[in-house]
Amino acid sequence: MKKLTFILITLFAVNFAIAQTADSKNGPDITFQETSHDFGDITQGDVVEHVFKFENTGNEPLILADVKTTCGCTAPSWPKEPISPGETAELTVKFNSRGKMGRITKVITVVSNIGENKTVKIVTNILPKES
Repeated sequence: MKKLTFILITLFAVNFAIAQTADSKNGPDITFQETSHDFGDITQGDVVEHVFKFENTGNEPLILADVKTTCGCTAPSWPKEPISPGETAELTVKFNSRGKMGRITKVITVVSNIGENKTVKIVTNILPKES
């Protein structure tokens, strides 16, 4: 009986410790209002822009170290200063469709101090320019 009681108390303590660890994540965190944007149909040569809004949902300042794109046709701009907990900010992405045709998806990778990269994407369908 004492063994059973000891085992139950130990299991309860381990579960409690795991729950506390999961609930008390320290550090910054990033939450995007949307992670994908579809521009729909555009004409070859158009330059389109979208703003991805995000919030630091962590409890320490968020620092965006870099934002990487899959090609030179996509140009991001982002805040270089730390984003305080609870503060919102914007990641602006410009896409130049010159020389592109058809359905295109571009992935934008956000490198920050949260310990993992986050991604957003833009999608469009590029139609030929009418003569």
